[in-house]
Amino acid sequence: MSGLVLKLAPNERVLINGAVIENGDRRSKIAIRTPNAHVLRLKDAIHPDRANTPVGRACYIAQLILSGDAELAEGKRQLLLAVTQLAVVFEDADSQAILHEARANIEAGAIYPALRRLRDLLPEEDRLIQIRRQ
Repeated sequence: MSGLVLKLAPNERVLINGAVIENGDRRSKIAIRTPNAHVLRLKDAIHPDRANTPVGRACYIAQLILSGDAELAEGKRQLLLAVTQLAVVFEDADSQAILHEARANIEAGAIYPALRRLRDLLPEEDRLIQIRRQ
């Protein structure tokens, strides 16, 4: 199969060009042959209420690009700015590596992998917020 191939778990939801598609009771594959289709797995999506932290906002920007609700060039600009700001706060080597990968993905136009990497920072961000509140 050519194009983007999604392997969906039972009952998994995906947003394709603004339409929410839900898989049935069995695993399945969907081939998306339309170039530049906007695709977002809803299991990777961040609820707007969760976009209230720096990492959450960065993830949400990526999500808006993927869903087609943000223009690519402006979204990439905002996302790169967010990653630059996060690099000041997340000083440990693991977080820096994640941010480096996310930046490289964004610059290459690979927004989905960038979103997945940024999501990896959410637990560390939660930990830092808890320390700050003490």
